[in-house]
Amino acid sequence: MAGTFSQCYVQVVFAVKNRQPLIENSWKNELHKYMAGIISGKNQKSMIVNGMPDHMHALIGLRPNMPVSDLVRDLKNNSSSFINDRKFLRSKFSWQEGYGAFSYGQTQINSVYDYILNQERHHEKRTFKEEYIELMQKFRIEFNEKYVID
Repeated sequence: MAGTFSQCYVQVVFAVKNRQPLIENSWKNELHKYMAGIISGKNQKSMIVNGMPDHMHALIGLRPNMPVSDLVRDLKNNSSSFINDRKFLRSKFSWQEGYGAFSYGQTQINSVYDYILNQERHHEKRTFKEEYIELMQKFRIEFNEKYVID
């Protein structure tokens, strides 16, 4: 729509079903590129996609024409199909239900980008569950810990 201007930055975070460490180094970069392509294909800005064997982070410049929930649904559905179609695993791959979405301002983008880029270093000190709960507390999101990870 003419005269509409926005720039929203969102970090989405979601885990492999049951937090199993299934994403292998041998194909993780291919997965990250594919996921970035899904985001770009939805006319959104993929800034960085990275993760660990049991979870994924993506920093996205989000346009107001797409709800976060629709983008994450498509990202998870298409990427799990990508993993299963290429038979990267012997069993069927799926992501957990749900996700976290956290918004940031322009001045925070570089630090969030670096945080996502350096996931391995961050997880030397804390688990994904600890990281996820810390994010929700930082953003003052109410949650029941028994539903945080399925």
